[in-house]
Amino acid sequence: MSTRSLEFHTAIDQDAWLAMDKEETNSDDAQQAGSGNERKWFVLKVQSNRERSIRDSILRRIKMEGMEEHFGEVFIPTEKVVETKGGGRRVREQKLLPGYMMIEMEMTDESWHLVRSTSGVGDFTGAAGKPIPMEDEEVRRWLGQDVAAEEEKEAAPRPVVKFDVTVGDQVKVKEGAFAEFEGVIDSMDDATGKVKVIIEIFGRPTEVELEHWQVEKA
Repeated sequence: MSTRSLEFHTAIDQDAWLAMDKEETNSDDAQQAGSGNERKWFVLKVQSNRERSIRDSILRRIKMEGMEEHFGEVFIPTEKVVETKGGGRRVREQKLLPGYMMIEMEMTDESWHLVRSTSGVGDFTGAAGKPIPMEDEEVRRWLGQDVAAEEEKEAAPRPVVKFDVTVGDQVKVKEGAFAEFEGVIDSMDDATGKVKVIIEIFGRPTEVELEHWQVEKA
């Protein structure tokens, strides 16, 4: 073999070795990037009063795009509230963070675009346009409320009554033994729905306890 031919084959061997080495390096870099791209929780700003429909749209798009492995839960923090009206009690779910939801996902260009291009989605919370994942303590705190609710399904939810009056309001009693009397709200209990009203009886201010639906603003 001539010297020129030997040099030619040596050059080919060197180029092949360099190409193989570069391919392995790129593969290692990709694996390292992927391993660091684990699922994390982010807070998402969305259009208020559309949280549930937006969540359903995100989940539907994840399934359509076949990206289930890149996403976990899409969570709307809520609490159960008991409302008392007209003597009846009704349980409903109340959003704790109107206009926000939590989403568990791998933050990649594709997953970011899927979420951000969904109708009704504003942006991820973060700094300088960069989504910032939630702290573990925050995640446990918000998800813990939902877990507690699931574990206590059989138990009655904590009653929280919404009043149409406030302390200090002049009110008129609509029903009961003190109907047509007028007085001033002294205190309210949002757990029982009771209100204490100072009413003048026989010329003396007297505190009486009533159901909140028994009174109205005078």
